[in-house]
Parts: sequence; C-alpha cells; structure tokens
Amino acid sequence: MAKDQFSFDIVSEVDLQEVRNAVDQTGRELSQRFDFKGTDTSITLGEGTIEMHSATEDRLKAAWQVLQERAVKRNIPLKALQAGAIEDAAKGTARQTVTIVTGISDEKTKEISKFVRQAVPKIQTQIQGAQVRVLGKSKDDLQSAIRAVKEHDFGLALQFTNYRP
Repeated sequence: MAKDQFSFDIVSEVDLQEVRNAVDQTGRELSQRFDFKGTDTSITLGEGTIEMHSATEDRLKAAWQVLQERAVKRNIPLKALQAGAIEDAAKGTARQTVTIVTGISDEKTKEISKFVRQAVPKIQTQIQGAQVRVLGKSKDDLQSAIRAVKEHDFGLALQFTNYRP
C-alpha cells in the first residue's frame, strides 16, 4: 500500500458474547413472565444458531420479539439474526431456528465491491475472504464510500473497521 493511500475494511461481525447475554436475558424473561407460564417456551444458544421452542406458534413469535428487544439493547444488529420458518415439533409444539449471520458471503463481497466502485469511481476495492478492503487517495472519497454503503441495504449488518491513514 502506497504512503498516500487510505483504507478501511467492510466486515460483518457479531459480538457472540453479547448474543449469549441476550439469549440468557431472554430465557430469564420467558421463565418469569406470566404470559409464558405453562407454555414450555425455551431458548438455547447453539453453534451459530439460536433454537426456540414453545407449545404454540403464538408464544414462539412472542419469544422471538423478546429476543429482538434484548438484542437491540445489547447493540446486536437485527440483520445479524435471521429467523427461519416456524416448524411443527414433537407433541404439537413449535420450534424456530434463528441463524447468527457473521462474515460476508462470496457473492455479497462481489456485490458490495462492485457497488462501492460504481458509487465512488476514484477508489479501489479488494476482496479479502469474508471482507472488502476499500482503498482511496483521500479521506473524503472513503467517507463517501462509507456513506453510500450505509445508505444501501445489502441485507447484512455491516461495520467499517481498520481505518488506516
């Protein structure tokens, strides 16, 4: 990298400790709230997923809402939590799997890279695994790129890291 270039990385990361805390808080709230008594509603954190289980689909949706509220309070982007379909489980119960989305897929890195180059023609991008590095000669160009990415919805929770003057 030349001395007169600035750069930053576009990444999609989630603080898994905060996710764990949000799941724990949701579990405590589900066990204490009157409207969840007798519904056997539970929430567990797996490897990259959150499993929710309840006696009815209605209580499952309410548990999902509680999890979203806890996630927002812990600064976990809701785009990082993708709820799957509600499925029928054993004995007439319902379950739902929430996937914790981290990293940027190959096709999304290409889409972001192309979008950034079109939005701010003066800059360059490099795809580095699950992140996109943005390089430019001026801070203003990089700020324009950040602004453009923030205004466009890629369906991911994106962060901007490793800013290097």
